[in-house]
Amino acid sequence: MRSLLVAALAASLLGAAGGDWPAWRGPDQRGSSPERGLPLRWSARENVAFRLALPSGGAATPIVSGDRVFVTAVDSGAVWLWAVDRRTGAMAWKRPLGPAEGHAHRKHNMASPSPVTDGKSVFALTGTGQLRAFGFDGRELWQRDVQKDYGAFGLNWGYASSPLLEKGRLYVPVLHGTHTDAPSYLLGLDAASGRTLFRVERPTDARAESPDAYTTPAVARRGASTEIVVTGADVVTGHHADTGAELWRARGLNPGGEGNYRIVASPVVVGDLVIAPSRVRPLLALRAFGRGDVSGSVLWSFDQGPDVPTPATDGQLLYVVNDRGLLSCLDLASGRVLYGPQRLKVGTYSASPLLADGKLFVVSEDGVTSVVKAGPAFELLAENALDEFTVSSPAAAGGQLFLRTTAALYGIGTAH
Repeated sequence: MRSLLVAALAASLLGAAGGDWPAWRGPDQRGSSPERGLPLRWSARENVAFRLALPSGGAATPIVSGDRVFVTAVDSGAVWLWAVDRRTGAMAWKRPLGPAEGHAHRKHNMASPSPVTDGKSVFALTGTGQLRAFGFDGRELWQRDVQKDYGAFGLNWGYASSPLLEKGRLYVPVLHGTHTDAPSYLLGLDAASGRTLFRVERPTDARAESPDAYTTPAVARRGASTEIVVTGADVVTGHHADTGAELWRARGLNPGGEGNYRIVASPVVVGDLVIAPSRVRPLLALRAFGRGDVSGSVLWSFDQGPDVPTPATDGQLLYVVNDRGLLSCLDLASGRVLYGPQRLKVGTYSASPLLADGKLFVVSEDGVTSVVKAGPAFELLAENALDEFTVSSPAAAGGQLFLRTTAALYGIGTAH
């Protein structure tokens, strides 16, 4: 099993554009990157390549392709997509995505979903359901309004899922129920045109707030076959990549059937091994490519999972950070705990960890990045403070780290 996981990881890394961070969870969708030469220490004034002031905070992670960094922000009542020079932080262009009206709070506004790119086009979704595609020159290619087409979102805390881009298709989950009786669904679009390929309803028995999910789908792979994995509303589901049809589902994310089990942390997939967080308890490991009800096929579970941060993995070790900054390292194949829970800097943690260059980068809401040595033994290497509120997850590309705070977008370290 371990050899299959390592092979799957190697294949995905070889297929990724070197030096890019094209989506919220990076080139392999697991919070990890093959990037090397990343900085170990910095402050607001030291080892900073650029600091670009932003008009507002946001949970969206900056994405990177070549010498372009893309980030969304709310300004003057609208959500904007900014294209920034990776080396200098200079603005290349910005384009409006749509209105910013909606349920906003300290950790969320209408710029919460992260953009995604294939290296030629960039796709940006807002919390109001405005989905737009642009060329790297800023030319708009197409636009869609998901709420206008399919009805109002009904999540308690506002829509925040990021689109998944896979083989020329965009996958957009709408998992809701607190403020609507409308069904949840998975939407598939043609990335070149924005045309709807499918809209598949995703029924659930979840009640009260538990139908709501803020998760981003992931891709399971077995040989040449792929499936789209979706978590939320008490279940994990696997969907046909072409039609969106549900192929299998596993219950167990809300074993007590509670009404407040909304799910924020997204699934992490290595090959056909699915790691599915819930609301702390449980985190489940199971196999994709089943059929029907596969609830009885859970491989292992962990009762100290995250609430908000999505775990990171290199294909062998799984790093789990909870909202209080407790870090655990598990063997991915068996679920055996290698260390943890290990206390990081005291604070609240909403950003998901980044694994690269033999280091794990974990950012607190206070803007402190703990740098931990990757591996089965805990070793804290550094603590770096920006002293600015941060809920956005970090990105790595071209020898640099990119951190988005309430006040600014930072490029940390020397660009390659």
